[in-house]
Amino acid sequence: VQERGALGFERHYHITDPFIRRLGLEAELQGHSGCVNCLEWNEKGDLLASGSDDQHTIVWDPLHHKKLLSMHTGHTANIFSVKFLPHSGDRILITGAADSKVHVHDLTVKETIHMFGDHTNRVKRIATAPMWPNTFWSAAEDGLIRQYDLRENSKRSEVLIDLTEYCGQLVEAKCLTVNPQDNNYLAVGASGPFVRLYDIRMIHNHRKSMKQSPSAGVHTFCDRQKPLPDGAAQYYVAGHLPVKLPDYNNRLRVLVATYVTFSPDGTELLVNMGGEQVYLFDLTYKQRPYTFLLPKKCHASGEVQNGKTSTNGVSNGIHLHSNGFRLSEGRAHASPQVELPPYLERLKQQANEAFACQLWTQAIQLYSKAVQKAPNNAMLYGNRAAAYMKRKWDGDHYDALRDCLKAISLNPCHLKAHFRLARCLFELKYVAEALECLDDFKGKFPEQAHSSACDALDRDINAALFSKSDNAEDKKGGGPIRLRATGRKDSISEDEMVLRERSYDYKFRYCGHCNTTTDIKEANFFGSNAQYIVSGSDDGSFFIWEKETTNLVRVLQGDESIVNCLQPHPSYCFLATSGIDPVVRLWNPRPESETLNGRVVVDMEGASQANQRRMNADPLEVMLLNMGYRITGLTSGGAGGSDDEDSSEGQVQCRPS
Repeated sequence: VQERGALGFERHYHITDPFIRRLGLEAELQGHSGCVNCLEWNEKGDLLASGSDDQHTIVWDPLHHKKLLSMHTGHTANIFSVKFLPHSGDRILITGAADSKVHVHDLTVKETIHMFGDHTNRVKRIATAPMWPNTFWSAAEDGLIRQYDLRENSKRSEVLIDLTEYCGQLVEAKCLTVNPQDNNYLAVGASGPFVRLYDIRMIHNHRKSMKQSPSAGVHTFCDRQKPLPDGAAQYYVAGHLPVKLPDYNNRLRVLVATYVTFSPDGTELLVNMGGEQVYLFDLTYKQRPYTFLLPKKCHASGEVQNGKTSTNGVSNGIHLHSNGFRLSEGRAHASPQVELPPYLERLKQQANEAFACQLWTQAIQLYSKAVQKAPNNAMLYGNRAAAYMKRKWDGDHYDALRDCLKAISLNPCHLKAHFRLARCLFELKYVAEALECLDDFKGKFPEQAHSSACDALDRDINAALFSKSDNAEDKKGGGPIRLRATGRKDSISEDEMVLRERSYDYKFRYCGHCNTTTDIKEANFFGSNAQYIVSGSDDGSFFIWEKETTNLVRVLQGDESIVNCLQPHPSYCFLATSGIDPVVRLWNPRPESETLNGRVVVDMEGASQANQRRMNADPLEVMLLNMGYRITGLTSGGAGGSDDEDSSEGQVQCRPS
């Protein structure tokens, strides 16, 4: 009991803000001769395993910076995943590699004791779970999730999930993880923006009942057997991404989930979305995407009040009548706003000053700090929305839309939030909905109907509606999500479309890193209370954010090229990282006497902006950049894409309150 209490104390206090501020490089572990693609701590945290392009795995004593064991794994290509098998006394290690093989090793005799060759494409991740002894799972680029049984009498693998049955032959599974608190839940990342959560036990029970059913082997074309039972899968997606997919595809910008992990308490799912940002999904308080991802018939019933719908208990934030977008009816009347306490009022004023100086990220971070302390203040959400709309990084207009809806739910007469909502809808290419929203705004606030901002938005909307290049037809009836494929190889099944249309939205978004060059880049919770989020980046840095405010607090140079792997120690403020360099780096809080830390990236804002530009650059430009060429024009203009600045704005939108 005393030991457990001490461990609890360690885990609770091991990562506090001063520790993060002092985080620095402790050691470099030398031993590999190729990129280090995967890292794994054992449960106690006294061993660290690494896998590399050199086809070797090394087990380290990281606390003493010693190599304990190095062995060739028998793989003939790059190792992408390494895992200790639970309940094996750290004796059994599993590896997955680009040769499509999964190997099981006995570390005590340095031998490969089993080889599985069932996959037909690169194996990207292995997952294990304490509740399932002798069992593990793999995700591979053949689109399959396989389950393995290591018991003496079986030693085999079977297909648990076949994504090709849902998404066609071209889909690739990239990552997977098991919920640490309930080992029945498996999260899977694959090609595209959707992350999938599966109930393993439900899938197994369904298959058992199918085998036992006397008519199991007899079905007609109409009586098709579903590969997964209803309720066994739940999808998650950042609400703006399905709509952005056609644009990203046209620019050869690939969206793929490169890493998924659960929070230590199992209530949150973190996703590093390749080609985009890092997202956190709340598995307890689920909310539907705020944009129009669902066919309108799905919204026909149920009133939405304060962003909560009475029909399905999840947040929509938008009241949809059968004819589309509507805000609450009637003229707006002033409602009293709760005054902020003096220290938050000062914080808001600092944010407003940053906004006036066009320091958009600084303003967003200050508003976010205030929002965390005063989550029911409409003005803070409205002001943060304005800063998002000015910054225009990927996903900013969608976060702004969410903030506007929150502000309106807290204060229905928030004039600026109503107008900004119409502008956000327009920027997100929901042109017809933006027009309806603007009409509602004019009815609600007639004195603003002919302001310069209103007239400018009206002109923009009408120009878009009559433009030949406008693809408004795609926005009807959930079109962007359906993504109907041209050929059979990448055809989306009806079951898949239904699951996509039932997706839940994210809770938090973390910006600043760049994830376009490798498809194994990780993002992780740092601290067993998940106080921080860490992620690698294509610029050779790794980024640390506060989880609750989403504010970037630290950037450190972790590799000469790219940081891919970040694995926090299970109980100490200790982080292992790796990437293109053939070394493993260990990070912990450095003594205050160590004043110089050459690996700190001081200009975090500059690094973040450069990464936004990089993610939106032409792939050829990025390739040349990686080769050391500087492209003029790549660094010009605003970060985050081709959104044009409004040519004229009235007081309705421009200044924060």
